[in-house]
Amino acid sequence: MNRKFIGVLLIVLKLSVAFGQDTRSVTEPKTPPPCTYLISNKSSLNKDSINDQPVIQNAIDQCPKGRSVHLSASNQNTVFVSGPIVIKSGVSLVIDKEVTLFASTDPKLYDRGSRTCGTNNQTGRGCRPFITAENTSASGILGQGIIDGQGNAPMDGTHESWWSLARRAQREKTEHNIPRLIEIINSTEFTLYQVSLKNSPNFHVALSQVDGFTAWGIKIDSPQNARNTDGIDPISSRNITITKSFIRTGDDSIAIKAGHKGMSENISILDNHFYNGHGMSIGSETLSGVRNVWVERLSLEGGTAGIRIKSDSSRGGRVSHIRYNSICMRQVRNPIELTQLYNPAANGSLIPEFTDIQLHSVYSLTPGKVIVHRLPSAKPIEVNYRDVYISGERDVSLINAPEPVGIKFQAFGDLRGQCDDFFVPFPEDSKPSTRPQLSDAQAKLFTKEEVFKYAGPAGKEKVSPWDTKIFESNQIHYFVDAQTDQEDHKHFKTLQSAVNQLVNDVKVNHLTTRQFISVSPGIYNEVVYVPNLTAPVSIVGTGHSPSDTVIRFNLDASISGAQYARLVGDEFKNSDSSILSMFQETKNRENITTFGSATVWTRNIGFQMSNLTVANSYVRETLPCSTDCQGYSPTVMHQAVALMVDGADQSIFNHVRLLGLQDTLYLKAQAEHVTSRNYFLNSYIEGDVDFIFGDATAFFFQTEIKSLGSRKDSYVGAPSTNVRSRFGFVFDHCTFTHDNSPNAKEGVYRLARQWFHNQKCTPYGPLPLKQYSCQLGPSDNYSEPKGQISSNTLQNVGKMVVMNSLIGSHINSSHPWANWNSLGKISYRPAQYSRADFMGHLKELGFSEMISDTALLDNNSPEAFLAEFNNSVNH
Repeated sequence: MNRKFIGVLLIVLKLSVAFGQDTRSVTEPKTPPPCTYLISNKSSLNKDSINDQPVIQNAIDQCPKGRSVHLSASNQNTVFVSGPIVIKSGVSLVIDKEVTLFASTDPKLYDRGSRTCGTNNQTGRGCRPFITAENTSASGILGQGIIDGQGNAPMDGTHESWWSLARRAQREKTEHNIPRLIEIINSTEFTLYQVSLKNSPNFHVALSQVDGFTAWGIKIDSPQNARNTDGIDPISSRNITITKSFIRTGDDSIAIKAGHKGMSENISILDNHFYNGHGMSIGSETLSGVRNVWVERLSLEGGTAGIRIKSDSSRGGRVSHIRYNSICMRQVRNPIELTQLYNPAANGSLIPEFTDIQLHSVYSLTPGKVIVHRLPSAKPIEVNYRDVYISGERDVSLINAPEPVGIKFQAFGDLRGQCDDFFVPFPEDSKPSTRPQLSDAQAKLFTKEEVFKYAGPAGKEKVSPWDTKIFESNQIHYFVDAQTDQEDHKHFKTLQSAVNQLVNDVKVNHLTTRQFISVSPGIYNEVVYVPNLTAPVSIVGTGHSPSDTVIRFNLDASISGAQYARLVGDEFKNSDSSILSMFQETKNRENITTFGSATVWTRNIGFQMSNLTVANSYVRETLPCSTDCQGYSPTVMHQAVALMVDGADQSIFNHVRLLGLQDTLYLKAQAEHVTSRNYFLNSYIEGDVDFIFGDATAFFFQTEIKSLGSRKDSYVGAPSTNVRSRFGFVFDHCTFTHDNSPNAKEGVYRLARQWFHNQKCTPYGPLPLKQYSCQLGPSDNYSEPKGQISSNTLQNVGKMVVMNSLIGSHINSSHPWANWNSLGKISYRPAQYSRADFMGHLKELGFSEMISDTALLDNNSPEAFLAEFNNSVNH
């Protein structure tokens, strides 16, 4: 920025407190704590959308003062539609990120009783506003979402929009009956913060007799041809601050007015950007007076007017003590317009008076007209110009006014550098991609060779290629057959007994070569635990297909350690200490939890399994149960794992069927997030909720992933990969199928949600509890309403990529990746699609102490956390 201009700015900042402006001490608003979250049930808007007004209004009415009602998204459901809403005193409405609140297009809902709303007549004013705040104190509308007035949409039962109706009234010289978007009346300390307002049928925000109003960081957006869509109109109001906002409309960006209900005064308009529209206006109603207005650091581009004070003899009053400082304009037709002839045909005795007006450091980088029009009967217009420059030839229209001394017209080249950094593009509403796609170059980072190329501690992996060879042997070391009559050191009726013997032999003989166990066709009702050994283990079914040989058991996370010991204790009576420790680790828990519910649990590095089925038969009607089944009912579901691979690097599963419901396959990394690589090929995995989960690395190739329709919400994956780990789950040339259940046919299932480890407090959004907080701490703990979350838990972000695969229609087409729970829930976390996304969330949370750690991520590791490449949909 030009040094001269910087100097002017500094002087202006020091002097600003001495001039008339908002008398309050205004700071950035904070969102009041929530009293309730209303979760959207709509993914789009259509003519049959149910009116959410009763639910929203009831929530506002029931909310205590000092709290807020949140309208929140839930994955693809981001839409609310409502008729008129009334804001209660002391209560705020929060439109959360990604949410759009649409105003109904039914005129009957807005009618004041005369049945004229949605028509033109000679009186107008026949519609209530969409949102009204009357006689309120300390209320507001906040959030990063959108309120859309649908001014461009046809009114119900017609082919005419609100805007078309307004244009027709202009042609017919009648008054339109159209609702304003937000109207604040006789209120104090009202706040608009961050929210986007768009497509209002009429004025976006109108204030009447308001004392204390803050608009901070908001966006207002309507087309240039949308009639009477003013941005913010303070009318007979005082102590106003509008700052850091972006406004483009079809009429005045801001219009300060003073009707018969009182003066407008003490107004600060600071650090804003205006686009198409009619500029920064005062008037045209000024009859009660406008004074003490401070406009500073404002950019205007593309509008019909810049600095504009307008009135006439039918509505005039005193406009005084007005200051404009550091104003930059381009492509503005009339950069300066001071007119008392706004309506040349006006006939009245209310003569305007414009006095003590100062324009300092005002620049128009493109040519435009200066207009100074005075009524003959009015006092002289008192205006001081200092450092006011307009590009191009002199273009001035004067009526009853002297030459404006102090305005300099000059070549554009002389103005370069005066407005550096003032102009910024209008920040368009953009929702993050909920189905991100990899580029060709990015996809190359997710090949099997790349995924299995690295190993070691997270963030410090080294090149350690794994060629994923499937080992076969003509020499079988152990034979399992449920029907055998020959039981010795090589032949066994149960698989666990064979593993017991194998472990003993490896330790006694110090074996390091791969040991093979063959399993004959049959059903084996048992749990199988394979510890880590010096020798890798292969278990191979000898049937024609994996379904011929089934290892199954019924364990679920809710049973007690004592129940578990009674069910499986006999299997481990003679086991080696390495196996017995796995058993004891589970039985010593009050409940065995997810970690203890596995039918097959392996810690063996280099473990391989082929041609087998592993099933957890908990509540599965399709499989007989080893103990009493509870029935396949979502209301009694608990986690129940079929296969748990526990830190066993270089594990391969070939032609394996994994059957379960919730949490079928659990893939755990080694301690401290050290890489554990798993390869599944030519296999089949089914379940209903989070049925492939964990923090290990896994590559699935030519494998069918089947979602079962037991519940409304179904998620294939629940990865919890550490942010520094290179890879989570990668699916390549797989097919994602379903069971044709009614739920699956609705197309609402998901590819994944990122596991939040049953976290008991969330920093990603406040809970509807008084004094709720969730701070960064050394461990995870929560005692309502305050808690801590550890850096480690935050960094377990979850990574999953699906490529070259056929995805069934059961997967939601617009939002296949889900949040972990919904906003307002205790363990809510939004979907995090990339490293940049994750880092952005940390900054929003203020967890700057984590940035230095995670910023050291290897730049060569993939940026994507959740993504797809070259997939097709099977309808």
